[in-house]
Amino acid sequence: MNPRWQSTVKEYIEALFIALLLALFIRTFIVQAFKIPSGSMLQTLQIGDHLLVNKFTYGVKVPFTSKVLIKMGDPEYKDIIVFRYPGDPSKDYIKRVIGVPGDTVEIKNKKVFVNGNELIEPYTQFIDKDHISALRDNMPPRHIPEGEYFVMGDNRDGSNDSRFWGNVPRDNILGKAWILYWSWGGPNTVRWDRIGLILH
Repeated sequence: MNPRWQSTVKEYIEALFIALLLALFIRTFIVQAFKIPSGSMLQTLQIGDHLLVNKFTYGVKVPFTSKVLIKMGDPEYKDIIVFRYPGDPSKDYIKRVIGVPGDTVEIKNKKVFVNGNELIEPYTQFIDKDHISALRDNMPPRHIPEGEYFVMGDNRDGSNDSRFWGNVPRDNILGKAWILYWSWGGPNTVRWDRIGLILH
């Protein structure tokens, strides 16, 4: 093989290798793409939304483990987080933080109270306003222990969340939802108005 051609091929391979390492580093420590598959966060997040999750917000973890190398901060009330579902860690869920360690969360007729104070939640959606069910709409006071978080979907009548399966351990949290970079509204339909939307 021509030495000049060999040099060119080597340069391309090196560039590709560096690009792959950089992509892996970014995905592991900084941001990760996530697609919304269900309507549990309507209307804040639509089915078909594609978003970036900031993994750096809550600290740097050892790859493929839950061990934190550098702690940056903890999830706060109203943060939209992506986490490994406690019932099946192979699945990633996205919900909003409602209770942090030390809080007491209670639900009365669909209204959420934290430490005795009713939350003002303009982001919520109720599709079953006239029906009150025991656990979904009325939950006795529940204390949130250290290292755990109580999360709920914004689509309160259609979300499988902490009301039903308990709290999210801190170690399960992958990052904070950051920005929408793409949104499909259906076959060949792009929701252009949602692209670039900062999530909060």
